[in-house]
Amino acid sequence: QVQLVESGGGLVQPGGSLRLSCAASGSIYSINDMTWYRQVPGERRELVATITSSGVTNYADSVKGRFTISRDNAKNTVDLQMNSLKPEDTAVYYCNADIVLNIFSDSRDYWGQGTQVTVSS
Repeated sequence: QVQLVESGGGLVQPGGSLRLSCAASGSIYSINDMTWYRQVPGERRELVATITSSGVTNYADSVKGRFTISRDNAKNTVDLQMNSLKPEDTAVYYCNADIVLNIFSDSRDYWGQGTQVTVSS
């Protein structure tokens, strides 16, 4: 059984930094894209940043230049370094991974449980 476990959320002042981490565990053959999403209560979940297995990244316009996504393919982990945080970055952040379980299976999406990030003075 595959699990994604996030860590690193918390409370930070505007202008501060946080680093989120997500580790995938279980019987995994390979991982395609790994993505961070965020969601504010009452709003749609939005894509924050994504990284392919070869390291190509893409960011939401709202976080470009402030957030950096990275991954370690050997450890099946993905991180999100968040700098210059703003109150509008407050949300629950979710890790998502497109995972292949074995050479005979198609990939499917897995989600973490979410971690709260609050930016407030």
